[in-house]
Amino acid sequence: MSEKLSRNTVLVLNKNWQAVGIKSPADTFAMLMTDTATSLDIRGTDYMVPLCWNDWTQLPINDEDEFVQTVNSKIKIPKVIILAKFDRVPKKRPRFSQKNIWIRDGYTCQYTGKKLKPGEGNIDHVVPKSRGGVTDWTNCVLACKKVNAKKADATPEEIGLRLLKRPEPPKELPIYHYITNRHKIKEWDIFLAKN
Repeated sequence: MSEKLSRNTVLVLNKNWQAVGIKSPADTFAMLMTDTATSLDIRGTDYMVPLCWNDWTQLPINDEDEFVQTVNSKIKIPKVIILAKFDRVPKKRPRFSQKNIWIRDGYTCQYTGKKLKPGEGNIDHVVPKSRGGVTDWTNCVLACKKVNAKKADATPEEIGLRLLKRPEPPKELPIYHYITNRHKIKEWDIFLAKN
């Protein structure tokens, strides 16, 4: 399969026109042929028309359009599709990572309240790993390096430290918060900006 058919370059909207994912053109064509989705013919912010598969295959190809060549014709690759029946907006929690702990904790040491710059802090296990502490959202916090070194394998209580707040997983957010326009497709911006 060619790269242009396998690259995730099609924005998927629910039937309320809210971004809910991305797909490859190969997956998209299968969805269009089975009427699971319609293509969106976009010609600027004031012209957007949903088209079924048969109508889509009749669209003329412009110079800037990507297309696939079939035996009989060229078919334009859609930039955006609309799901026929799906109307929800799925939610997702950020994945557990050092970067996301920094974000969750507001770049602030959770023991001193000091704002930290990159390189000034690291991740502390509230209950140390050596004492059975787990590596997850509820046991890891951002701490300045000095405090984390002092704490070592102790609990906060054992050395007189108090957490600013109890660590918790971040809230789930609508999936469109995680959709990025890596390929800089201008037709996506209409839908990602308003989310």
